[in-house]
Amino acid sequence: MIAELNRLVDYIEQHLSEDLDVAALAWELGTTEYHLRRMFSSLAGMPLSEYIRRRRMTMAAADVVRGDRLLDIATWFGYGSTEAFGRAFRAVHGASPAEVRRDGGPLRTQPLIRFRLTVEGNTTMDARIVDRPAFRLIGHATRVPLIHVGVNPAIQEFVAALPAAEHERLKSLSSAEPAGLLQVTADVSPDYAEGTELTYLHGVATDDSAPAPDDLDAISVEPGSWAVFRTSGPYPAALQSTWAATASEWFPSNPWRLRPGPSIVAVLDRADDFSTATTELWMPVEAS
Repeated sequence: MIAELNRLVDYIEQHLSEDLDVAALAWELGTTEYHLRRMFSSLAGMPLSEYIRRRRMTMAAADVVRGDRLLDIATWFGYGSTEAFGRAFRAVHGASPAEVRRDGGPLRTQPLIRFRLTVEGNTTMDARIVDRPAFRLIGHATRVPLIHVGVNPAIQEFVAALPAAEHERLKSLSSAEPAGLLQVTADVSPDYAEGTELTYLHGVATDDSAPAPDDLDAISVEPGSWAVFRTSGPYPAALQSTWAATASEWFPSNPWRLRPGPSIVAVLDRADDFSTATTELWMPVEAS
């Protein structure tokens, strides 16, 4: 995966002024656009689209300072107007093209990214591969912003508002793996950008044929393989560290890649105050 990401970076650099066909490049590299974008964002710490924008504006800054026509620069880098180019330029550099041309700055450079695999052995990856037939996830769903680190207050507030009896009712409906009450995230942007919206479902897994109560939301899950990672420790820090390590350590070292689908967290055991927990993270995968 590291080699594929570096090929992606080289491709971007060679085609900065063009519409980038990431899907076609992913196919040439023997992977998928979904997996390539997810691994890039996880390892680079920014969405692929944001990296491309920063690199374009880094290169465009030289043209602006040199005094080239703004419309020519905007057109070269794929913007339909000087206004659209100016907004993108200001978002990266914190100043308009006119201000930079007058003052010579400020300029914020996005260096060329280069991925390297460093094996430190500081994260134990307790994983197994599970093949599952089609099943359904049922429960209560809402839209929340993606937060990479710490407790998500929108999820916390949503779950706290559910009556205690509803948790017991949901558990009684569980009839398939993963068992018990589940934390489900779906419809996540492939770029995995913090702040983008996703669907969060608090619920359980049921057989594909099991009827779902009319008052509950449902997510249908296709048959396929799942990588399951078990973690114990401070919650949610230990779980989030494992989630990050799947991108930095597990996927680059194993012949699997992410496929579209929900990610599921099963809480196997926890402290009364939820300060610590033992969890299983289920991620949909396919052979690479």
